[in-house]
Amino acid sequence: MIQLQNVSKVYRTDRIETTALEDVNLTIEEGAFVSVMGPSGCGKTTLLNLMGLLDEPSQGTVHLDGTPINGGSEKHKARIRNRTAGFIFQNFHLISDLKVVDNVEIPLLYRSMSAKERRQAALQALDKVGLASRVHHYPTQLSGGQQQRVAIARAIVGRPKVLLADEPTGNLDSHNGEEVMGILETLNKEENTTIVMVTHDDRLGQRTQRTIRMFDGRQVH
Repeated sequence: MIQLQNVSKVYRTDRIETTALEDVNLTIEEGAFVSVMGPSGCGKTTLLNLMGLLDEPSQGTVHLDGTPINGGSEKHKARIRNRTAGFIFQNFHLISDLKVVDNVEIPLLYRSMSAKERRQAALQALDKVGLASRVHHYPTQLSGGQQQRVAIARAIVGRPKVLLADEPTGNLDSHNGEEVMGILETLNKEENTTIVMVTHDDRLGQRTQRTIRMFDGRQVH
C-alpha cells in the first residue's frame, strides 16, 4: 500500500540544516492499522506528511500501490492526495463559519460530482460517525469530541484508501478519545481502511496491529 525506500528529509535555511528523517525504509500493508510513536521532534509528523504527499523527501522514494509518487507536479500530487488519502489533525481544522455538512463536503469540491451527490456523501459520512443530527450546526456549537468526529467524516467522505491521523485524540478527554478510537477501529475492521496514526498514548498504540517507533529521525526496533 505505502512504501518508503531510503527516505530522508532535511530542512535547510541560510544558516542551519535540520535532519527530520534519515534513511527510513518502511512498508504499510493494505488494511493495516499502524501507530507511529516516539518523543516530540523525532520525525513522526514529517513521516506522515511524506506518506500523504504534503511534503517531498530530500532523498529516497515514496511508493503508493507500487507506483513512485514523489517528484511529480503539485497538481498531480494534489489529485492523488484527494483521491487516496484522508487527513485527521489534532486541532480539527474545521471552518467555523461553515455548517458541519458543508465542512464535510470540502474534499469533494475538487471532484466531478453534482451538489446532490456531494451532499448525499457528506450525510452518509456524518451518519457513520454518529452525527446525523448535527449536520446543520456550526463547529462552535459542538464539543471537542464532536468536532473531531466531523473531521473524521470529512476525511472519509471521499472513500480514501488510507487515513493519516496526527494525534487525533490529543486534544480530547479520555471519553471522547475513546469514541474517536472506536470509530477508527470500526473503519479499519469493517471497511478495510488503512490507518496510520501518530500518537503519544501507549494505550492507543497497543490497540493497533503494529507500532513504528521513531527516535531522532530514525526508525528504531
